[in-house]
Order: sequence, then C-alpha cells, then structure tokens
Amino acid sequence: MTTMQWVGAGLFAVALIHTFSTKFFESLAHQRPNHAGLWHMLGEVEVVFGFWAMVLMFAMVGIQGTAAATHYLDTRNFTEPMFVFAIVVVAGSRAILHLAQKSVNVIAGFVPFSGGMAFYFVALSFLPLLGSFITEPAAMTLAAMMLRDRIFGVGVSTKLKYATLGVLFVNVSIGGTLTSFAAPPVLMVAAKWNWDSWYMLAHFGWKSAVAVFVNALVTTLVFKRELGHLPKTARADNAKMPVWVLLVHLVFLAGVVAFAHHPAAFMGLFLFFIGFSHAYPQFQDERLLLREGLLVAFFLAGLVVLGGQQQWWLEPLLRGMDATTVFFGATALTAVTDNAALTYLGSLVEGLSDEFKHALVAGAVTGGGLTVIANAPNPAGFAILRGNFEDEAIHPLGLLVAAMAPTLTAVLAFRLL
Repeated sequence: MTTMQWVGAGLFAVALIHTFSTKFFESLAHQRPNHAGLWHMLGEVEVVFGFWAMVLMFAMVGIQGTAAATHYLDTRNFTEPMFVFAIVVVAGSRAILHLAQKSVNVIAGFVPFSGGMAFYFVALSFLPLLGSFITEPAAMTLAAMMLRDRIFGVGVSTKLKYATLGVLFVNVSIGGTLTSFAAPPVLMVAAKWNWDSWYMLAHFGWKSAVAVFVNALVTTLVFKRELGHLPKTARADNAKMPVWVLLVHLVFLAGVVAFAHHPAAFMGLFLFFIGFSHAYPQFQDERLLLREGLLVAFFLAGLVVLGGQQQWWLEPLLRGMDATTVFFGATALTAVTDNAALTYLGSLVEGLSDEFKHALVAGAVTGGGLTVIANAPNPAGFAILRGNFEDEAIHPLGLLVAAMAPTLTAVLAFRLL
C-alpha cells in the first residue's frame, strides 16, 4: 500500500464525515458573515466530493508530481457525470415535465385513493419504474420536481418530507432493474456478464417492482391523513404546449438516453437542445436546471476521482465474501461509496458464481437509497428538493433513518421472492 493510497482513503473518509456535517458549515455562515459565501459553499453536499477531490489532486501533485496527477485524471471515466448533467437538464424541461404530469394524473385517476394520496402513490411507484426505460437520473428528476411542486411545497410535515425522500431514493435505485441499461450499477456488469433486459426482468425486475409498490403503498397509507387533504390532480397548466414541441423534446430525451455511453454524441445533442430552448423560450420555464445539473455533475466527478483511490481495500473486501455475505456487505458498503463502483469492482473478479453475481448487484441496488452518495441519481433529487427543507439542508442522518424501512422491504424482496 502506497502513501498515495493511504492519503486517498483518508480524504475519502474525511469527505464522508463532511457530508454529515453540512449543517455545521451552514451555521458558520450565520455566525461569521464576513466569509458566509465560503461556508455556504462548504455546506453544499454537492460540493463536498468535488472539493476533497481537488485536495487529493494537490496531494498527488506534491507526492508524485504533476505528470502522475494529470495521468490519473486522464484515466478516470467521467461519462456518467456528463450524462447525468445532460439528462437532468433535458428531463427537467417544461415539456417533458408537462407530459409526465399528464401521465401521472391519468394513472392517478384509476387509483382508488382520495385526495393527494393517488398522486403520491403513483409518483413513488410509476415514476421510479419508468426509470428502467428513460434511465434512473431522468426518473429521479421528474419525480423530484413533481413531488416538490405537489407535496414538499405545500407545507407538509418534516416527517413526511423525509419519509418521501427515503422511499423515492430507494425506489429509484431498485426501480431501474427491469432493463439492463438504466441503472448505473447494472450497466457496469451487464455487458461482461451477458445480462440482457429479459435476464434482468426475470431475475431482478419483478422483485424490484413488488418492493417499489409495497414501499409506495405503505408510505401512502401511513401519511393518508396529511395526503388526503391535498388535491387529487394538479391545477391545469394554462400555458399551451404544442404537440410538435413535445415531440422535439422527446426526441432529444430519447437521443441522450440512446447515446448514454458516448459522451461526444449525447453532449452534442444536449448543445442542440440548449439552442432549441433559447430559440423557443416561450415553451420553457424561466431557466433550465443548469445549476442543479452542474452541481450534480461536480459531485459525481469528485466521487469518480476520490473513488479511484479506494480499489485497494474495496476489491479484497469483496473477494473475501460469499454470496450471502456479499449481499448484505454490498448493501452496507453502498451507503459509503457509489453502488456502481462496487459492481464495477466485482466485475473485475474472475470465476464468480451466478449466485454471487446476483447477490452483489441486488445488494448494491438495495442500499442505493441510504445516502446521497449511494446512487448516481440521488444528488439530482437532493439538489431539486433540498430548498423545501429547513435551512435548505437535508440532514444525512434523517435520510438514512427514513430509508431504512424501504430498504428492508427491498432486502426481503430480493432474499425471499
């Protein structure tokens, strides 16, 4: 183990502690107004891993030299942060959101719940499962924006907000397993292990769907008193959305998803989308989700840089587990590192049994809602919803506690069904 590996592990641990200390920095911003901007920046969860990744690179320059540091950056794969940035902005556009709201309202009309219970149930079940087709980051963006407008922004209790966040994060993490291309941890292994969408549906997808519906149903019933007072459908959108505008937006969304592994292609489409949005501003909101998308991309890029220094202890840890242990181990480890990183490391190990492979992936997606760093789409939901929490901060411990029950449902689905 080299000095750089120890430094990388130490900075990764510091970054994890920092994510649980954002409220401390927010309080410093109020106590020391002369440097409030700095403290507010350090209080942004999305900034944490990018900041400590910068510290890692300075340390690498000092220990190994500039050439080694730049070579390390050149060997990192930043496709996922770039893709999440593009898909968050495109999926969060008014036309896509308009279509999603119409779809949710139609489905909610067939759900035998009163008031806002119907919308709430559909938003926490249908949209996460839709992530298997439009990718998890897109599903997270749509669900978070709709929940922000219909639930979080109407004065509901803090308890309901955290419970909703926990279920949303868990359901999006497991809801993307109906196909082989939508969930980041599945993408890391699907090609190497020859898992196509039919294979995913047969071994993971139907179990995930059961857990998603159970989580959404239980949470809806637990908070039925609060939700029952909310309107069943959203207020009508008076702004007209021409069919051709919807079709153009859908083409951009489909194109970005189709070329998710080719950054030159999807970023080119994304730039055309920005041009189209500026050409027809009357069909867009006041601003696109560029700030939120950039913060999420910065967060994930920092995780890529810091995570690249953790293989020396993560890989041997996975090698030393059997199929049962690796399921629960992956669920726990996902809380402190990205679940796609775990499955990628697992794909490097040769001679694994099918039982071990299934347990590794199932554990990785099961733990994907426990923390903001556990699953790539989580920072997107975090960035969209945090403004509706006290001090515009989501407490990591509150999220962890809220995600425990839906995570247990996922554990039971994957282990017993």
